[in-house]
Amino acid sequence: MRYNQLGQSSIKISEVSFGCMSLNGTTKENIDLIHKAIEHGINYFDTADLYDAGKNEKVVGEALKEKRQDVVLATKVGNELRADGSGWDWNPTKSYILKAIDKSLQRLGTDYIDFYQLHGGTIDDPIDETIEAFELLKEQGKIREYGISSIRPNVIQRYIEKSNIAGVMMQYSLLDRRPEEAVLDLLAKNDISVLVRGAYAKGLLLDKPAKEYLNWTAEEVRQVKEKLEGLCGNLQTIRKAVLHYPLQHKAVASVVSGIRTGEQLTASLEVLDGGEEVIDLIRQLKGDLQPNFYESHR
Repeated sequence: MRYNQLGQSSIKISEVSFGCMSLNGTTKENIDLIHKAIEHGINYFDTADLYDAGKNEKVVGEALKEKRQDVVLATKVGNELRADGSGWDWNPTKSYILKAIDKSLQRLGTDYIDFYQLHGGTIDDPIDETIEAFELLKEQGKIREYGISSIRPNVIQRYIEKSNIAGVMMQYSLLDRRPEEAVLDLLAKNDISVLVRGAYAKGLLLDKPAKEYLNWTAEEVRQVKEKLEGLCGNLQTIRKAVLHYPLQHKAVASVVSGIRTGEQLTASLEVLDGGEEVIDLIRQLKGDLQPNFYESHR
């Protein structure tokens, strides 16, 4: 397992990390799976207060309580659950963030969070006060670093200009190359790390049946899968190419993989070593496939 620096911080994170949102087993099964991931070198675990209305944080906290010093724990804030359970509302205000973190800390069973992220963001947010909240939490020692989870170039640009974010989580894959348009090079230039979600494009790049995805039609997705199969030859090599595609950019520190079973964990770990053959495949795929561009959500 290789480890990469998170932005300009002292935090090092595994290049494949554990997206905890996918956990759906019993508490014991989930804890055992997280412990297995740690044994194999994964040290970054990503959750959010929104996932399963906070229950996901509780499971993750229970799993990590004896291993807290050995892991990098990340969670997110900004989606305020309604008291009646009917859904949630976007709330990036300073007052809400300062209240929400204490609840996350309690659920996680820890007194600090390594990487605290705004779970979204729009250009109309009160960005200055959001940043004030995160900076205050750093001063208080409740968080070590902060960032945002966003695909919006204009929002990311604003945080680059105004804040000390260490990282940005964003969707990035062979079927979603929008970050290549305006974001990846900019973040690399400013020493801000990218944490990739959606590298497998909901499994469409692996073994899920082709269907419409972003600007791709179902037929176009099928053609991409055929190209992958033709170039790679087998599912194992496809997994390697798909995983390593985002890791080729110097801004990317980790691919956050949604893991819910031991088999999925093993599959992610088995393709860690890419090799020159996979890098050549990626170069060809990048040249053959059309890039996407931001048509909305800027």
